[in-house]
Amino acid sequence: MFDRHFSHWPEGVSHTLALPNHTIVQALADQVAQRGSAPALTYHGHTLSYAEMWDQIEKLAAYLQQRCGVQKGDRVLLYMQNAPQYVIGFYAILRADAVAIPVNPMSRHAELQHYAHDSGATVMLTGQELLGFATPLLEEDALNAIIATHYGELADPQDDIPLPAPLDQLDPADIQGPGITRWTDAIAAGLTPAEAHATLDDLSVIPYSSGTTGQPKGCVHTHRSLYVVAHGGVVWNPMHNTDISLSVLPFFHVTGMQAAMNAPLITGGHMVIMTRWNRASAAKLIERYRVTRWRSIATMAIDLVNDPDFESYDLSSLQMIGGGGAAMPEAIAKKLKDMTGLDYIEGYGMSETIGATHINPVQAPKRQCLGLPIFDVDCRVLAVGDDHELGPNETGEIVMAAPQVFQGYWRNETATKEAFVDHDGTTFLRTGDLGYYDEDGYFFMVDRVKRMINAAGFKVWPAEVEMLMLKCAGIVEACVIGTTDPRRGETVKAFVVPSKSVPMTAEEIIGWCKGEMSAYKIPREIVFVDSLPKSGSNKILWRQLQDEEREKQRREEKAAG
Repeated sequence: MFDRHFSHWPEGVSHTLALPNHTIVQALADQVAQRGSAPALTYHGHTLSYAEMWDQIEKLAAYLQQRCGVQKGDRVLLYMQNAPQYVIGFYAILRADAVAIPVNPMSRHAELQHYAHDSGATVMLTGQELLGFATPLLEEDALNAIIATHYGELADPQDDIPLPAPLDQLDPADIQGPGITRWTDAIAAGLTPAEAHATLDDLSVIPYSSGTTGQPKGCVHTHRSLYVVAHGGVVWNPMHNTDISLSVLPFFHVTGMQAAMNAPLITGGHMVIMTRWNRASAAKLIERYRVTRWRSIATMAIDLVNDPDFESYDLSSLQMIGGGGAAMPEAIAKKLKDMTGLDYIEGYGMSETIGATHINPVQAPKRQCLGLPIFDVDCRVLAVGDDHELGPNETGEIVMAAPQVFQGYWRNETATKEAFVDHDGTTFLRTGDLGYYDEDGYFFMVDRVKRMINAAGFKVWPAEVEMLMLKCAGIVEACVIGTTDPRRGETVKAFVVPSKSVPMTAEEIIGWCKGEMSAYKIPREIVFVDSLPKSGSNKILWRQLQDEEREKQRREEKAAG
């Protein structure tokens, strides 16, 4: 067992996590019983109490069961942006003993088809602004029912921070059509759900994580692994019912789901929800509601401190700031520290662990650092190639064994087997990340074993993007690589062998991609080539193109001085 980090463990905190013997849904129900009239969430000036929120959760859960035929273990797609309805929908799915499938709201037709078919979900909860992408699944019989909402129905229309476009232009009366139910009608049905039977060992959430094989894979999590991360986070860095959280990290992403949604609710706190990031609005909300905790990603913090008005913002209420997804630049961390007096607390996790496995201790954080392995996480570094264990400051693949590690990939035994390695009498999850730990037991990221692009904290898998691009009539072959971007860190670049029979410009191909995949996956640059480099076995030599791109960037940086 890796234990060199125990000397830097938070004072008074046990090395082992004692998990309550009930699900996260029951944890929320307990807060409702204790704090029914207290504010649970605020969205554009409108606040729902714990009792009001729970009432909608119960009614929506009942509607899923009685009108949509959802039974224990059934999967339900949750395709929304951050809003009160997302929170209600997530907990309603779990309250119905079903399994939530969080879907990135930037997903488009081909991606939605995969999520529906692969998961076997027949019901979707979605936002009105996404109905145009969701309804084709009804027409194709991939779904049986959609419950759609206009987020503004749980907002104050007089609030001085308007809903982001196009949400401010939508009319809830337009939510109609075969197989589509308005959210408000589902709640108005006033149904009562059956008694909950889910245990800690039943399935709860299946977030999809893309991989090198091309298609996203479902990461199977139980109520236990879900609750371990949420509960562990608030034990490691204590939260209280007096805390107010700015919840702007996307809820579909495991970090946002756990740190910005579940953690505040199971501690009886108050969430101030943002649908989309806007630095001026974020600063205004922090000041107005005296926000105490803000979980973010590096790009949000960079954007905030680079605001010309940054020095005028009142961030004095903040008591904790932090996040993950990408390392926080030293200069930004220092500017935040100068403004708030707080260290930016970085952490690390994966969809396969449904959130954090490593977090920096608040009393002794290190910058550009993943943190320490938290409760019951046994983390090692193995040599790439022969898997022998490495010591301090030796770079290899980070592997871990932990209670939050997933059960495997949904209906994919081959990928599941490849995800684990037996070492020292224990089965460890391969993270695919290259890193090392120092003499104090803090872990640091160096690079990635897997072929992955990190675009502003979003993981982009080139093989998946290539598979989607090959559906375009104007493309014969495609190879996707990562290239540096001053704002996003990395972005997507595609080398394309064009079709002679269906000629398309680079702009037309990018336009086609916008209808088929999430925005962060779309290539920012298309390079047309006559052919792609290939090996003797006819495999595309993507690494050759990637190395050539990096060498080109090095030359450009050198020339720029």
